[in-house]
Amino acid sequence: MSAVKNVIKDNYNMMLLKDYLRTAIKDAGFSHVEISKTPTGTRVVLHVTRPGIVIGRKGSGIRDLTEKLEKDFGLKSPQIAVNEIAQPELTSSVMCNRLASLIERGTAFRRATMWTLQQIMNAGAMGVQITVSGKLRGDRSSFEKHSLGILPRAGHQATIVVDEDITHVPTAMGYIGIRIRIAKKERHIPEFELKGMSAAEIETRRIAKEKADAEEKARTESEQIKLDAEKIEQLDLMEEVEEKIK
Repeated sequence: MSAVKNVIKDNYNMMLLKDYLRTAIKDAGFSHVEISKTPTGTRVVLHVTRPGIVIGRKGSGIRDLTEKLEKDFGLKSPQIAVNEIAQPELTSSVMCNRLASLIERGTAFRRATMWTLQQIMNAGAMGVQITVSGKLRGDRSSFEKHSLGILPRAGHQATIVVDEDITHVPTAMGYIGIRIRIAKKERHIPEFELKGMSAAEIETRRIAKEKADAEEKARTESEQIKLDAEKIEQLDLMEEVEEKIK
């Protein structure tokens, strides 16, 4: 087999593996996986928001997952390590999955999008852009793009600062595509520095977020989605307020 075919085969297998992990450990808040070959086998690093769910009771989850990766995906002697994501709201893949789950539960896509935007910015992002496309309101396909903060869109800076991911969610009208781009402050370069927010305001926002997290700590991603959906229902969008005034 030629080198080109080997590359294609490896990329295809990686795609299948990511699709499997996104479903199999969904409640653990799966973000991405890193695979590297070692002299003793294959090292697999899973990046998740809740490592305990992947590990399982007395390591049962790791053992089952190891057998699955070796048998169905052909990984030689997989050695699985689990890495916890410190700030899920600043990880585009995690937020894509949460937004997709909210829409799949029946939450209005615009409400879910506005909620996700606010959650990302409250976590300390420099900027965020969410694009939702598909049959959103009728038979014709359309898209909506919502942004907050500062987000480099092109050039070398964008590759350094921006974390991006894309996912799709099935609905009764067809698939809806979700794309989230997050600019992180810790990676910013001086010309993209977010101005106008004092250190006191940033600290106040951080304390408020920590207090909210302490009050309602979800054990799984499914519980987190349920809590978010309940909070979203209490929001009033501007267009709904206008309708009430009329």
